[in-house]
Amino acid sequence: MSEAVRRLFGTDGIRGVANRAPMDASTALRLGQAAGRFFNRGSYRHRVVIGKDTRLSGYMLEPALTAGFVGAGMDVVLVGPLPTPAIAMLTRSLRADLGVMISASHNPFEDNGIKLFGPDGLKLSDAEEAQIEALMAADLSAQLVGPSRLGRASRLEDAPGRYIEAVKASFPKGRSLSGMRIVVDCAHGAAYKVAPTVLWELGAEVVPVGVAPDGFNINRECGSTAPARMAELVRERRADLGIALDGDADRLVLADEKGQIIDGDQILAVIAQSLQEQGRLQGGAVVATVMSNLGLERFLHGRRLKLLRTKVGDRYVSERMRETGCNLGGEQSGHMILSDFGTTGDGLMAALQVLAMLAEEGRPASEVCRRFTPLPQRLVNVRYAGASPLQDAAVQAAIAAAEKRLEKRGRVLIRPSGTEPVIRVMAEAEEESIVEETVHELAALIRARAAAGAVAERPTPENSVPELAGEAG
Repeated sequence: MSEAVRRLFGTDGIRGVANRAPMDASTALRLGQAAGRFFNRGSYRHRVVIGKDTRLSGYMLEPALTAGFVGAGMDVVLVGPLPTPAIAMLTRSLRADLGVMISASHNPFEDNGIKLFGPDGLKLSDAEEAQIEALMAADLSAQLVGPSRLGRASRLEDAPGRYIEAVKASFPKGRSLSGMRIVVDCAHGAAYKVAPTVLWELGAEVVPVGVAPDGFNINRECGSTAPARMAELVRERRADLGIALDGDADRLVLADEKGQIIDGDQILAVIAQSLQEQGRLQGGAVVATVMSNLGLERFLHGRRLKLLRTKVGDRYVSERMRETGCNLGGEQSGHMILSDFGTTGDGLMAALQVLAMLAEEGRPASEVCRRFTPLPQRLVNVRYAGASPLQDAAVQAAIAAAEKRLEKRGRVLIRPSGTEPVIRVMAEAEEESIVEETVHELAALIRARAAAGAVAERPTPENSVPELAGEAG
């Protein structure tokens, strides 16, 4: 099916304001019915795993989805608040037909989202999402099961323990975090229990923050989109490393012992070099998105490795990894996919790979985690109402002119968000003044040409990294 058919699904599932269409109970019910029908493909008992983060609206969406799946004849396994990668893992280990994560990732508590995983633990393709959306728009009354074939719902009490052991298994055998002090910010989100537990069981002294969710405080001035407090605690407690996860823990940013932020590009470089030196890097390349810094590409080139770029979204990174046989990919925003251990971004597993290198080399994170000097890069988000301003001829001409101006010295990237009415304006080049000038001029023009309505420039937050304002979109 064509991309145009996908109206509900964006680059990372369905997302919106809680209790407002499409993120309301009626849509969730219909999604459960349609996805249940889509994956009901045999005479055996079908099963779906449903997890969530800590948002208040999860209490509304979880039972609505459950009702939809039960009505479609699927048994439902509820696991409660767990990271997104845990749901992908459990979908496979429980031989389920489908996995569902209720989360809006880095967004504030007012938002929520629904992500779907197939039986292989991979996010659904665009074509599969389009088919499910078509079923949602159709009359499903005749396709739901009869009373004797209704599904059942149960709760898997040991789900957190299963994920904890899977994450620990990704850490090198015989190695320990003993003697290391680690600050971990769980964003009051899905990893608030499992992340500190993993680090403690591996021997670390753990300084937990963001581990008191109340349904409203997820991602509020904490987590990977606001790592300043985590970085401050690293300095105050003289920690060896700081880890900031987002609300569903599928991505991270780090802070070295000086409190300096380490973004996804540097983390990719660290892990790529480690895997290459161990002879474990597959495909002769690393997969990243168009947002990754040219400095990363040059670093990999110097090690005779390629950087394969995709459009933004960790599922596109995952798809390219499978196509090319690569086992490492990620995003500048902190999604890290290590296909030797999992099928989707896992912030905690990625952090353990970096910690393993710190433990092995015995050097501080400020030395181990600075593999290249990034080119100056600037990202500005321009919010708009109505039709996309990217269709305007003057905007298109200005973009073309900027691309030509930076052709040999850098690059320009202008793209619409896949999760909100925002145009992302990015430039990078050797000279910071050129970057600032290019982004300022393009953003001002796009804002001026935008459709009538509230349009506001939203720069990337200080102490953050580019693209954190719009995960997977």
